[in-house]
Amino acid sequence: MKKQVILILLLCLVKITLAQPPAGKAKPGSSYGATTDAQNAIAASEVPALLSHRDTVPVKVKAKVISSCASKGCWMTLKVNDSTEAFVKMKDYAFFVPTDIQGKTVVLSGISFVKTTTVEDQKHYAQDAKKTKKEIDAIVAPKKEIRFLADGILVTE
Repeated sequence: MKKQVILILLLCLVKITLAQPPAGKAKPGSSYGATTDAQNAIAASEVPALLSHRDTVPVKVKAKVISSCASKGCWMTLKVNDSTEAFVKMKDYAFFVPTDIQGKTVVLSGISFVKTTTVEDQKHYAQDAKKTKKEIDAIVAPKKEIRFLADGILVTE
């Protein structure tokens, strides 16, 4: 039993270590993770109202990508409205997006929820995004934010 647990942990470690962004550029029609389409997608600006009534909501949203993990494409931020962004992670760390996805419009299917992100995690994501030391040092408080856990992403524009 002990050997099986060690083997499973090693396999998980190898999967995470070898994980790389997909080859190629993020072009309209490119899909990552589970297959999704733009049909019935709502604007990201509608999500805050949905989350005011429930903790977690299944969603299919259309939004513009503001930034992404420059190393692996393992997360991204989306524009919700003029003053709000949302943070996206991929379900089970099972897929990534190309690192050039910034500025593209995507349709994302998955779930949305509100989470408080620790200072440590915010600094980690800022380092991934290649922010300056000054920007990273300016992070001093936890941040309540809209989150998405994506199971599929489609580049539309």
